Amino acid sequence: MQADDKTRLVYLTSLVAGRSFVPIGSGRQIIQSPTYIVKANIGTPAQSLLMALDTSTDMALVPCAGCIGCSSVTYDTTKSVSFSSLACGADQCKQVQSSSCTGTACSLNITYGGSTIAANLAQDNLTLATDSIVGYPFSCIEKVAGGSFPPQGVLGLGRGPLSFVSQSKSLYTSTFSYCLPSFKSSNFSGTLRLGLNGQPKNIKYTPLLVNPRRTSLYYVNLIGIRVGSKIVDIPPSALAFNPNTGGGTIIDSGTVFTRLVDGAYTAVRDEFRRRMGKAVVSSLGGFDTCYTVPIGKQVPTMTFMFPGLNMSMPQDNFLIHSSSGTTTCLAMSASPALNVIANMQQQNHRVLFDIPNSRLGISREICS
Repeated sequence: MQADDKTRLVYLTSLVAGRSFVPIGSGRQIIQSPTYIVKANIGTPAQSLLMALDTSTDMALVPCAGCIGCSSVTYDTTKSVSFSSLACGADQCKQVQSSSCTGTACSLNITYGGSTIAANLAQDNLTLATDSIVGYPFSCIEKVAGGSFPPQGVLGLGRGPLSFVSQSKSLYTSTFSYCLPSFKSSNFSGTLRLGLNGQPKNIKYTPLLVNPRRTSLYYVNLIGIRVGSKIVDIPPSALAFNPNTGGGTIIDSGTVFTRLVDGAYTAVRDEFRRRMGKAVVSSLGGFDTCYTVPIGKQVPTMTFMFPGLNMSMPQDNFLIHSSSGTTTCLAMSASPALNVIANMQQQNHRVLFDIPNSRLGISREICS
């Protein structure tokens, strides 16, 4: 009952004039997908999809009726009077690097995680909260191969010209924030806040960086990681922002577990193990620092350090427990070239993307 009340309160808050608040839920609990989802209404009359939020993707990816390899929930273009296909000559088609022209349609071949997608570029009205964006361009998916695609599509919140952030610029001035609830949360208790109204006033900021190699991604300058009271000795090259290679650190809502470049990960992992004392270390799946004994008191805190702010995390943001409950692992792993601060580590924080002022805000907020 309380959970229902909380969800209702988020909804009622979204109706307050001038504030565009959209409830966020854990896809893991609601649609069995390890993403965070919002309800998006597409077309006229509206058809609802629970779309995954992805700050590292630009274009919305929508499973359309008749799609091969998609889930049973799709958007039926024939039932919307405001739907239209976008042809080869359309400006939007020219903005998509993966487009090709076969006949009149603007065809797209996209890779998303481990999935390959065939789609056509289209447009229709899209509504989040109460504001409608007319003629919103998206990929109308015809075929998906590979298993990692979110079942009801993806809402791209990246920095590119076809993203939701860019397409809704006149409404929300390229400003948004979210609080992601615990992945165990079964209701829509998180919020996506769109526009300047309703954003937190007392929040610390760090600069947002633009990497010319990967212009859609939200880069930040990770300058250190503290495990317990110790700032870990990490090779500077592992954290360095590199405009030539695309190296550095991004904040991402679509990746589940934080990835750190080898040198950084090894240093953090080794310090974490040292703090855990003589407890025997094992591995499980992709995690190499796991414990089968009860752990609690000796678990150190962990803090990501940026110019202007520190992001201190409770245990729930960096420890994951096996389904049987007998094993606990450090929920991070090594990455070949890019540091990714992922959604598990962001749980129960307000993360504010202020693109006009090139800054990112982070503050603790319980929204589970």
